[in-house]
Amino acid sequence: MANEKTQLANIPQYDPNLEPVVDINGIKKLLPHRPPFLMVDRIVSMSKEEVVGIKTIGVNEGYFIGHFPEEPVMPGVLIIESMAQVGGILVLSDLDEPEKYSTYFAKIDNAKFKRKVVPGDVIVIKMRLTAPLRRSIVCMRGEVYVGNTLACEADMVAQVIKNK
Repeated sequence: MANEKTQLANIPQYDPNLEPVVDINGIKKLLPHRPPFLMVDRIVSMSKEEVVGIKTIGVNEGYFIGHFPEEPVMPGVLIIESMAQVGGILVLSDLDEPEKYSTYFAKIDNAKFKRKVVPGDVIVIKMRLTAPLRRSIVCMRGEVYVGNTLACEADMVAQVIKNK
C-alpha cells in the first residue's frame, strides 16, 4: 500500500485551473518548432532539475488521418518528440540567450510504450535531468502519463548546439 501511494505521489497532477508557468507564447520563444510539429501546449511546473508539460490530443491532429483512420492512435515517435520538446524547454530556459541554441537527439534508450494515446487524452510529460548539461550534452529521464497511467517512458541524451 505504501509503495502504491509513493508511486501516485510521483505522478504529476495537472490542474487546468492554474496558470501555466510557461504558456504557448513563451514556448514559441524557447523552441523553434511550430504547428503541426509543436508537441507541447504549456509548462505547468519547472525547477532546475524537472519540468512538467501538457499536450492536449485533439482529433484534428494531422497524423490521425493515416494513423489509423478507423482507430486513431498518436504515433509513439511523436510521444517521444513531445518528451524531447519538454526536455528542451527545461535545458534552454536555463541558458543565457536561449533563442540562440537548439537541442538535438543524441540517443534514446529504454523506450517503453505502455498505453495508447488517443484523441481526447491530455498527456502529462515529466522530464527530469539525470545528468546536468556538460560539454553541450544533457541526460534526462522522461515519463508520459494519461491521468495516473504511465503511457510512455524513456531515457534520452541530447546535444545543445549554438545556432549559426
